[in-house]
Amino acid sequence: MARPPKPRGKSAAAAKRAPRRKKPSPLAPNQSWVDYKDVNLLRRFLSERAKIRARRVTGLSQQQQQEVSRAIKLAREMALLPYVHRAVTVRKGGGKRGDGERRPRRDEGRLEDTPEEATADVAVDLADDAVVEEV
Repeated sequence: MARPPKPRGKSAAAAKRAPRRKKPSPLAPNQSWVDYKDVNLLRRFLSERAKIRARRVTGLSQQQQQEVSRAIKLAREMALLPYVHRAVTVRKGGGKRGDGERRPRRDEGRLEDTPEEATADVAVDLADDAVVEEV
């Protein structure tokens, strides 16, 4: 037998909470459109990594968010705003990677050998091992 559906609506905890206050619009109240050349205004809607912030973060209406988004994209196209801001990270460590010195590879130096020389080297190595084992 199926369970009866749960009543939809606010939970008990949500009903006790005070309603969220509406954020004031970051745009000027008498401003009818967003200018793509107003870089200082548009930077307020970008994160530190140059991503467009969400509506819930900026407090804009849907129409305002669309206008701001369109203006940011146009300003990026005109090279007034960056597409990406690269953050430089400083790594801590023991200097294993970036110390500038590199260990030689095992096969380094053997790339120039011809196949005959390579087989001769192997034969000499095998002969040396045999001599060492006899002694």
